[in-house]
Amino acid sequence: MTLATWLTVVTICILGAMSPGPSLALVLKQTLSGGRRNGMITAVSHGLGIGVYAFLSILGLAAVITTSPTVFPALQWGGALYLAWIGFKGITAKPAQNNEMPEIPTTTSAARDGFLMAFFNPKAAVFFLALFSQVIGTDTSLLAKAGYAATALMIDTGWYLIVVWLFSNPKWLAALRRRAVWFERVFGAVLVALAGRLVAGILTGK
Repeated sequence: MTLATWLTVVTICILGAMSPGPSLALVLKQTLSGGRRNGMITAVSHGLGIGVYAFLSILGLAAVITTSPTVFPALQWGGALYLAWIGFKGITAKPAQNNEMPEIPTTTSAARDGFLMAFFNPKAAVFFLALFSQVIGTDTSLLAKAGYAATALMIDTGWYLIVVWLFSNPKWLAALRRRAVWFERVFGAVLVALAGRLVAGILTGK
């Protein structure tokens, strides 16, 4: 592993992690409704889910997933349904008495949602296969391969931890929580829309 090659992996992984999508919406949703702790748990568990695909890629197993006529579509459909389910819960969120915060999600649900959001995104396997095929050769050691995969895991986790830290600032969070139910509904609508786009992509083969 050379420094230049590692920096290439770092740059591409940062750009991939920073791209807006359902993962960002989920992390923000968990941070708003559950605070910094829930947001951090979501970020770490999402990073672990991404790490699964990164390590599968260096082991060559991700290629089996991406070329399987059943596994890849099954994961895509699972992801679409999971997004729709989380989104529906957000859309139907109801305020507590006196317009207070809705029920705070548990840390277990934060960990589950973060991991499954990443796990039900088989396109992560495609991403890592494309990335690692450019930097990993036949002479690349197993330790170097593991280093690349660990880099992807840490960058994804680190990016979302930064997001959580920024949006869980007490002043910001207090202001956002005054309109918590509406933010829940907006995030829910975004997730349902993304689920719809994913379904459209599955049906059209894109």
